[in-house]
Amino acid sequence: MPLSDVPDSGGPLAEDEAEDLLRCICFKTGPPRTVGVELEWFVHDLHVPHLPVTPDRLRSAFGGLRALPLKSALTFEPGGQLELSSPPAASLMECVTTVSADLAAVRDALGALGLTLTGSGTDPWYPPRDRLLNEPRYDAMECYLDRTGPAGRAMMRDTASVQVCLDAGHEEPGPLGHERRWRLAHLLGPVLVAAFANSPVLHGKPSGLRSARQGIWADLDPVRGTAPDTGREPRAAWAAHVLDAPVMCVRGPDGNGPWEVPEALTLRQWLRSGEPRPATRADLDYHVTTLFPPVRPRGHLELRMIDAQPGRDGWIVPLAVTTALFDDPEAAEAAYRVVEPLGAAGSADAPPRDALWRGAARDGLAAPALHEAALACFTLALEALPRRGATTAVLDAVAAFHERHVVPGRCPADDQSAPAPMTVAGAPGKDART
Repeated sequence: MPLSDVPDSGGPLAEDEAEDLLRCICFKTGPPRTVGVELEWFVHDLHVPHLPVTPDRLRSAFGGLRALPLKSALTFEPGGQLELSSPPAASLMECVTTVSADLAAVRDALGALGLTLTGSGTDPWYPPRDRLLNEPRYDAMECYLDRTGPAGRAMMRDTASVQVCLDAGHEEPGPLGHERRWRLAHLLGPVLVAAFANSPVLHGKPSGLRSARQGIWADLDPVRGTAPDTGREPRAAWAAHVLDAPVMCVRGPDGNGPWEVPEALTLRQWLRSGEPRPATRADLDYHVTTLFPPVRPRGHLELRMIDAQPGRDGWIVPLAVTTALFDDPEAAEAAYRVVEPLGAAGSADAPPRDALWRGAARDGLAAPALHEAALACFTLALEALPRRGATTAVLDAVAAFHERHVVPGRCPADDQSAPAPMTVAGAPGKDART
């Protein structure tokens, strides 16, 4: 959830201009060529991970990490979660290689300070975290989210994910066309939630969900965390969704000072009224970053529904599986046929609030329909990965996950009471949570 400041540019933005921009910039079509990943981690004490790390210790460690020569962007979430965002890579293996090297450098630097990274969708030990980042935008965000309950604070402070980033796809129809990929992302989403659910604990207590993280995101306000109408043409649906979503906050002058938190003001209303001040292109860009649907178009597609994974390299499995199912034409067509019937199993609510997505968060692969779909999709991914240039180590990691979790209808959350080693590409075995 990196929320970067966008400098003001240009004058007031008209409603039709905003709609045109949203249609143009959010689905940049063309042959799928690049892949990326954004990894969020909790930072714990290396030797006593259940004891909270003080804010001063975290700030000092993060200050040192900023000096590392990383290819990935390094940022920090409000609760102190560490995030690495890869540059766009020309292939799955280029992405894996780049991020693995950056993670190794970060782990070594943290290890020298007695700290470690923990892969879990929610913190498996801590009570509610204090907010580490105290900036006007986070003050305003928290004020806004508090209006609809505790899920907003938990989302900001206590969740971590693996976000897979893929090109929007061709303008033309077909298995790699942008409309098909948009639809596939929402149909495959609950399968990915279920297969990679890894957050059964929230604030040190069993949550009753395999993915408490997904439950938190589903309980944000009814618009901000939900998908637009997936039955409509993607550009029109997304533009309408953005324009009719409530404005979280109005940035202060030059991005500084207190930020206003309006009541029930949609972006469309703001553009039409010009109050509390005329909206600009920078305000539009920022508003998009404050929407958290399970699939967010940012020129490319961000798939945001996967829990942070256990193991030093557990993140590679969802990245590899998702990339194979989207970018290999044969696998993409077959996967769509597998998950298309799941669309009828939802409810009137938009994802991730509908019955299918909530069932995925609650039951994981214990849900029969999701188990059947996951078995088929993992088989397709294993067949496609050699065609995508995956190494033997990556294939072995996906096959091991398939045998350990998918075949018996389990997910990583089912292992948290008895963690076991998980390695990829010769990485030394560690506790499955680290």
